[in-house]
Amino acid sequence: MRRSPLVSFCVGVAFSLAGASLAAAQPVNESRFTFDFGMGIDGSINGNVNSGAIGRIDGQAAAILPNSYGDVFGNGIQLRFGGGYALDDEQELRGVFIYQSADADLVRLGDIGSSSLYGQYSDYKNLALDFGYRRYIPIKTQGLRVYWEATAGLAFVNSLDVQLAAPQADLVIDQTDFYDDTAAFTMSASAGVLFRMTEQLDLNAQLGLRRVGGLSEVDQLVGTGLEDINNDTARLTFPVVVGVRIRFK
Repeated sequence: MRRSPLVSFCVGVAFSLAGASLAAAQPVNESRFTFDFGMGIDGSINGNVNSGAIGRIDGQAAAILPNSYGDVFGNGIQLRFGGGYALDDEQELRGVFIYQSADADLVRLGDIGSSSLYGQYSDYKNLALDFGYRRYIPIKTQGLRVYWEATAGLAFVNSLDVQLAAPQADLVIDQTDFYDDTAAFTMSASAGVLFRMTEQLDLNAQLGLRRVGGLSEVDQLVGTGLEDINNDTARLTFPVVVGVRIRFK
């Protein structure tokens, strides 16, 4: 039986609409790649900017007291940007740049002769590239993902200078290059939560532990008795970071 042009047209439109509906019903495949940005507080836990030592400075007897990173720099800031590649729904490989910065306070370093000795360090700064692995924990709560991750990498720490002052002795010394530029190994372990905000955007909250290796010693303290002042300079911090995670399509 011959169909009229109107019937043929209606059948074609129906098939077209059905095809469009089926295509819209298919899930949109998300890319395996994600991008992250975060910032937070980097609290000091352990490590000394300088250890205790007894020796001579500018020809005078000096007793140096240990000063921790917390004493000198307090809580710094941390900025992160990087991304991940999903191996499957629960595993992800990570690569991230981490910038740490902290302003130095004036601290009492010890005594020189009969005078108290004070020190003003330059600011602490480093930039690291870390690689690692993230594992998501299966939970049933919609829009919420919990994870743990571990990373390791290399940090480039800026040189540290210190200005020394002994007011009672009327002495001021600019001790440049107290530590040279340093390439130090890093290790981190952390846990976090992702809150889904939109189809492609998550809010990320993370806390953990981070270790940056020791600083490079300088040669100008050799023979002064103060060589041990550069010991125990690896730094352990407790970063608390919040940020966003973008999922690409």
